[in-house]
Amino acid sequence: MTTISAVHGVLPPHRYPQAQLTDLFGRLCLPDRAARAVANRFHTSARVATRHLALPIEQYDELDGFTAANDAFLSVAVNLGCEAALAALDDAGLEPGDVDLVLSTTVTGIAVPSLDARIAARIGMRPDVKRVPVVGLGCLAGAAGIARLHDFLRGWPTSVAMLVSVELCSLTVQRQDASAANMIAAGLFGDGAAAVVAVGEGHVAASNGPRVVDSVSHLYENSERAMGWDIGSTGLKVVLGAEVPDLVRTHLAQDVERLLSPHGLGIGDIARWICHPGGPKVIETIQSVLGLDEDDLAMTWRSLHRIGNLSSASVLHVFADTLSSRPASTGDWGVVMAMGPGFCAELVLLRW
Repeated sequence: MTTISAVHGVLPPHRYPQAQLTDLFGRLCLPDRAARAVANRFHTSARVATRHLALPIEQYDELDGFTAANDAFLSVAVNLGCEAALAALDDAGLEPGDVDLVLSTTVTGIAVPSLDARIAARIGMRPDVKRVPVVGLGCLAGAAGIARLHDFLRGWPTSVAMLVSVELCSLTVQRQDASAANMIAAGLFGDGAAAVVAVGEGHVAASNGPRVVDSVSHLYENSERAMGWDIGSTGLKVVLGAEVPDLVRTHLAQDVERLLSPHGLGIGDIARWICHPGGPKVIETIQSVLGLDEDDLAMTWRSLHRIGNLSSASVLHVFADTLSSRPASTGDWGVVMAMGPGFCAELVLLRW
């Protein structure tokens, strides 16, 4: 089985309270006072206290279009990605030259060469490192990335594989969009990065850390407009449908059963739920359909409160928090779970 040797999250240093970010959004995007009042209600109900921004807050006035925003993305994303990758490798007791495959994921900026190429060159990965850039999975990609590392390491059991996620959601906010989706996104999403180091079962470090046992993917039919981007001259305009909680309510319990039942497990056997903080309504729906309580998803709620939703990096921050603050016992089972554009779900079964 694949062993997760390290999970490390990082955040840009620019941290602000929710009220200050709501004021910024209103000033830049909502000249109408009534629209600002609606946005304030959305942001207050998001259960987010603080978030981190890619840039100092005063610099957002200077972003006059998609080109400027994407230039800022490239600069900050590579720096944060390198920081996360080096810290995760250090936690795992490994070096950049030990990495055989690096998978990068982002959905908040365009980079060609991709982030993995830029990070690999800067931190000193080998010239023959295999690279897999993943674009378009959004919030799903943290869990899906772990599953794809596992797929690779099953075939290359003595190898080291790394996932690097960087999401700078603040750089995507649309100035002329007063839609409910833009208001909600501007009050929910934050900026950050994370990295995962995994090793195959034949690697010398395979004895330390939770093991990946299985994974399940589910692409939901006729759900393409539930979440994603509309891409135009002003950049990335959020698509965020009201049907997302209903999709979770309809499908998630069956997805969890598909993951657990082949191993003779039920929901009550899972000691660690590592869930993406998609927002209060989504988290509450997960609790309802799985029969969980707020304590079961305490790390998810805590992450949402402290840093907001970091898209693909969020579930990895929850994973890192779980490893550091809620130590597991040998034999404990865990589930890593995220949903995102497609609309789809990815679940990963772990055992300590």
